[in-house]
Amino acid sequence: MSFVLRRAGQAAIVLIAAFTATFFLLQLLPGDAILIKFSDPSLGLSPDQLDSIRATYGADLPWWQQYLHAGRGFLAGDFGYSTQFGTPVLTMLGEALPSTLLLAFLGLVVALVIAVLVAGLSSLARFAWLRDGLRQIPGLFVAVPVFWLGILLIQVFSFGLGWVPIVGADPASGLVLPVLTLAVPISAPLAQVLVRSIDQVQAQPFITVVRAKGAPPIWVLTRSVARNAAVPTLTIAGVLFGELVGGAVVTETVFGRTGVGRLTEQAVANQDIPVLQGVVLLSALGFVLISFAVDLVTPLIDPRQRSVARATAPRALQEIPA
Repeated sequence: MSFVLRRAGQAAIVLIAAFTATFFLLQLLPGDAILIKFSDPSLGLSPDQLDSIRATYGADLPWWQQYLHAGRGFLAGDFGYSTQFGTPVLTMLGEALPSTLLLAFLGLVVALVIAVLVAGLSSLARFAWLRDGLRQIPGLFVAVPVFWLGILLIQVFSFGLGWVPIVGADPASGLVLPVLTLAVPISAPLAQVLVRSIDQVQAQPFITVVRAKGAPPIWVLTRSVARNAAVPTLTIAGVLFGELVGGAVVTETVFGRTGVGRLTEQAVANQDIPVLQGVVLLSALGFVLISFAVDLVTPLIDPRQRSVARATAPRALQEIPA
């Protein structure tokens, strides 16, 4: 119970800090979202009418009153209304979120598969040159810009080979290239952390004992090393899931997909502050929930994270085949 309360308090601090930082940073933006939308001469609005619209959105209040008003709204679950479309921000987020979550989840799964393949093959490779070459792949992936990779995949697999349609694609095939675009850069830090963790675990004395008992390399890796090396990778995967949502801004723009990324891009272009605040708070809430989930799952993977009373010898030593 104390753990849950402590995590809840930390989550509240993170959310308050995110809301405060977002509010003041957005206040520093030049221009006015209301004037951007309503000052068009073709609308024929007078200065008094513009002032009335500003008052409706609370833009005429001092900054501290706007802060308190927005804070009370967020605590009550009211994110306000979009200054560009006049739609409740929660409605807009609710419509955009499922597409982005699906894209981010699939991107994380593919990134984990790539990271496991790179780390596993580099650990099992018998030749030093092949092992070194495989370990250079994450460094190459991390240097690839998301927008460039997306355009390259479209040119090669859609226009060049014609394998994946980019126009008129069904929902499943329309996800292939965006998921790859997100997964490749994210797989790089996952693979680097996993390779480093595998090297550290393989240097432990109990792995030497496992090998001395005649266990084959694949058995050592999958049954003795993998479980102990997975915890750092799981932790960084939880952190990177938030980066996947951020990367969706570029990916959804390149592929013309609807989602939180496209919503953020439009809000930035129109200086739609309520929408931007909603996106940031939603991202912060997602980060908090994912971190909490990782904290709960970690003891299930690594027995060393459990209470000392339940600590036992490494499971790898108890599972070695006779």
